[in-house]
Amino acid sequence: MSAAVAVAVAVCRESDIPPGEGRAVTVAGRRIAIFNAATGWYALDHACPHLGGPLADGIVSDACVTCPLHERRYDLRTGEALAGGEGVAAHAVEVREGTVAVRLARAAPALVA
Repeated sequence: MSAAVAVAVAVCRESDIPPGEGRAVTVAGRRIAIFNAATGWYALDHACPHLGGPLADGIVSDACVTCPLHERRYDLRTGEALAGGEGVAAHAVEVREGTVAVRLARAAPALVA
């Protein structure tokens, strides 16, 4: 069985997401939070693994996002939970000529209730 190569999918224009904010998009049936942070563009799975909070609506600071429901923080570069616990999948972001594209990571982590 050969592994499929992930293709970058255009999700928005750079001007669609103001600096310091995030937006939710759907890529290949998967909800993704895309962020325009001071340190660059990032994409994570949209649902916080704690209780499914919408990470795209979280507070973006430095290179992390804070879930708006219970203030869990995630590294935008890696998806790692900064205070321990389960992280989220991080996805590659490409920006070309004003278009932002996301290349999905292979697997989505399971939600923990």
